[in-house]
Amino acid sequence: MPNMFGTDGVRGLANRDLTARLALDLGDAAVRVLGDSAGTDDGHHEGRRRALIGRDTRVSGDFLSSALAAGMSAGGFDVIDAGIIPTPGVAYLTSVLNVDMGAVISASHNPMPDNGIKFFARGGYKLPDAKEDEIEAVLGADWPRPTGAGVGRVSRDMNSATNMYIDHLVSSIAPIAPDKTQPKPLKGLKIVADCANGATSVVAPEALRRAGAEVLVINASPDGYNINQKAGSTHPEQLQAMVKATDAVMGVAFDGDADRCLAVDEDGTMVNGDQVMGILARAKKREGKLNHDTLVVTVMSNLGLKLALRDMGIDTVETAVGDRYVLEEMLRGDYSLGGEQSGHVINREFATTGDGTLTALTLCMEVVKSGKSLKELAADFPQLPQSLINVPDVDKKAAATNAKVQAAVEREEKMLGATGRVLLRASGTEPLVRVMTEAETQSQADEVCERLAAVVAQELAL
Repeated sequence: MPNMFGTDGVRGLANRDLTARLALDLGDAAVRVLGDSAGTDDGHHEGRRRALIGRDTRVSGDFLSSALAAGMSAGGFDVIDAGIIPTPGVAYLTSVLNVDMGAVISASHNPMPDNGIKFFARGGYKLPDAKEDEIEAVLGADWPRPTGAGVGRVSRDMNSATNMYIDHLVSSIAPIAPDKTQPKPLKGLKIVADCANGATSVVAPEALRRAGAEVLVINASPDGYNINQKAGSTHPEQLQAMVKATDAVMGVAFDGDADRCLAVDEDGTMVNGDQVMGILARAKKREGKLNHDTLVVTVMSNLGLKLALRDMGIDTVETAVGDRYVLEEMLRGDYSLGGEQSGHVINREFATTGDGTLTALTLCMEVVKSGKSLKELAADFPQLPQSLINVPDVDKKAAATNAKVQAAVEREEKMLGATGRVLLRASGTEPLVRVMTEAETQSQADEVCERLAAVVAQELAL
């Protein structure tokens, strides 16, 4: 299975692409690679290495987590199964529990039949490409596995792990007072939370309530089959209607594994990831916590965000699409905030990866601190009209080198000038090229996008 790891772990149709055998082999291979690179044991019981596993609410997570744990424990790792917990919860716990590796079984915002496996190294950071390549290289290979007392054990720790993570989230905006009381900074804030019937169905409502908010919860009754089903950040229509119907001040929508968050203002209008990042970047700058006065974004972020931030004295640095590439740049340049238009926001003050619940808490806190509505805050980050066309059945690798395609791109960029831009991006998982344009008007963005998509379809057809 070449190029098994995509932009965010291994993903595919559960029990066809992603089988129990593959999960077993991935656990076995990860133990070999990450165990060898973990260094000496740090006082673990009997010198054993440890791994943590969490998953979202998909029914296939049951057999995949069992198989992954089997592969890890057969390789000599003791495995802590944290059960259903958001992906960023696994990242956080991997760090604070001082385990050698973490793993999440989730396909994020994908439909229920899909699933995926992604790993975290010691410290709670996603693996670099080179380390994933090492895991893939030893997949299924034989090696001298431990026997007898050398094999690992699997323990289940559902409640305490989740509670530890919730404590961490709430403390990010409401640290426990010296007298042990819990501050309620969000008191008086009426919020609707759409949990996508996913991994934060318990975590997000509890964290928001403990911080003082009045929380109306929708899509928080997972049954194994309804994750992301007409719910959450990819289907916000229910949330928009509920916010308007209940006179809530705002709404927040998560995806299945809760590493992303989008918002809705009091009118039911969407506030996308770019606007959320803009709001939080300005807040951090005001508090002196935006390192180098810079926000890290991807090439998909709207030009409107960059122009607005520039006027506020905030620089932007661009990376490839994928929150791990955002994090790599954040670590390289010692930046404190970054993310994606899709709602992944990495706040390095409190997290090593995108955390939707953390984003919701900090966004709510900025509404309180600023004294402004979410609608007013988002209005400071207007988005240029954008058009996106996915061109299927094309040679996506040739997009960057085809002379006629590149000439067409240059022609359109020259025509748009400083008031727009063009982006051609090959999909990481499908044989298609995404054509994205931004311009001063929607009609102009649509026209440019359609012209370029036609050139891509003609020149790169398979």
